[in-house]
Amino acid sequence: MNIRSLTRGDGVVIGAAVVLFIASFLDFSSYDCPQGVDCSRFDSPNAWDSLGLLMSVFLAGVIGAALLIVSRAMPGRKVVGLDLGQFGVALTVFALWTAFWTILDVNNAGAGLILGLLAALVLAAGAVAGPLVPALKAPLLSPSGPAQGVQGGQQPYGAQPGQGYGFPGGQQQAPYGAQPSQGYGYPGAPQQGQPAQADPAQAQQAQAQAQHPAQGGAAPAGDFTPFWFAVPVARPLYGEDGSPNPIAELAPGTWYLAVEQRGQSLIAQTQDGRRGVLQDTTGIQRG
Repeated sequence: MNIRSLTRGDGVVIGAAVVLFIASFLDFSSYDCPQGVDCSRFDSPNAWDSLGLLMSVFLAGVIGAALLIVSRAMPGRKVVGLDLGQFGVALTVFALWTAFWTILDVNNAGAGLILGLLAALVLAAGAVAGPLVPALKAPLLSPSGPAQGVQGGQQPYGAQPGQGYGFPGGQQQAPYGAQPSQGYGYPGAPQQGQPAQADPAQAQQAQAQAQHPAQGGAAPAGDFTPFWFAVPVARPLYGEDGSPNPIAELAPGTWYLAVEQRGQSLIAQTQDGRRGVLQDTTGIQRG
């Protein structure tokens, strides 16, 4: 899973789950040692000594948090008819509900039970409010710039050596939706890996292809030019067949290639070669 796809809400969930797991090893209840009695050998039980409490509060919350994070990597997966994320939220709320009534039933609650209740509260709040509160929907890690997003000096996915249109840090184009004038991929302009002056016959052929659409009613090649882009927040990528279930998730901080435009949507290609429809194109960053 790409860590840049995690949101601040996911960070809250992960942190609360870690604290909840640690709390399971702390004392379940406290006691007052009578004066004059050696209580150093008294072993106070923890959650691992009570299977019901361990499974219904501590492990239920940790498992719910894990399902929430896994749902980010595998959108659309379901358990008993529920999405993984929804099932995870239900487990975190159940853990909070059980912890609340358990601590009311204990006379002298120990550090493990008190800390467990607080962690379960934060965990459930992060799970429920994560998709709703804008501050929690923001990326956990700020997306890096186009040049920083390429590790090890390697070329971006699908880019040719050198600089040109679509290469992050290379020649830029007019705002999204504007017609290109000259640049890589535009009919009649110099292409990468070719000499500056092309053969006259090839130039005439390119102009003819630009003036006459290809068979099947396709739009001229100059109407749309592929470009690199990044999304501000994680967004689902749907199949071109119109399926309602996402086939992938576009993560902030990663560059994707837009290969086609369909109305207000874009046909995007992921690093592993999958293509799908990006329905929400608001706020995208062009490379």
